[in-house]
Formats: sequence, structure tokens, C-alpha cells
Amino acid sequence: MTTRCNIHYNRLPNDEHGDHDNGTKRYNPRFDYSPGSFDKIPRKSIALAFCLLFLGSILLFLSYFILSGHMGGETSQAYGLFALGILTFLPGFYETRTAYYSWRGAKGHHFSSIPSY
Repeated sequence: MTTRCNIHYNRLPNDEHGDHDNGTKRYNPRFDYSPGSFDKIPRKSIALAFCLLFLGSILLFLSYFILSGHMGGETSQAYGLFALGILTFLPGFYETRTAYYSWRGAKGHHFSSIPSY
């Protein structure tokens, strides 16, 4: 038989579910909001998005040229380039579009929605 260790636990204060302090809310730093974060432009992320968009466009054009016969190669190569082109073009397009709309000041688009690296 296993023996149970003698561990004494202490109860944590029940701030979220049971304690009512007459309608006043306690300060929680998790929900701090700083409007200055909207002004910070993630330049590395935008540069990565442009690179992904450019690389994806090149791969899609190469796959089109191989499939149409303007360039030598097999169809399996064209399908591989097409898949890689889609995988790089779509995230690059999305992040570039978000950066453009944020720069233009469109409603609902902010630089804070772009992850920074």
C-alpha cells in the first residue's frame, strides 16, 4: 500500500466567485489596456508579411508557367510549387492587408492585431 504524505493545504481567497464587496471591483493587472499599443508599428512583422507575399507570388507564377507549358518541368513540380505558393501567399496577403488598413485608419483594424516578433 502506498502511504499518503502529510501535506497541509491552505485555502486560497475566493475573490472571483464568492466574495461580494458591495459592488466594487478589484484591480486586476491582466486587463490593463494601454492605447499606446495601437500606435506601435510592428516593422519586422510587416517586412516578413511582404516577403511572404512576394515569395508566394513568385511560386504561384512559376507553377502557372510550368502548368501552361511556357516553362519546362513536370506537373508534379507545378503542383508542389502551387501548394507552397498558397502556403506562403495567404498569410503574407492577410498580414499585408491588415497593415495597410491599419495605416489607412480603417475602422476595426489596428496595428495591435499584427503579432510582433
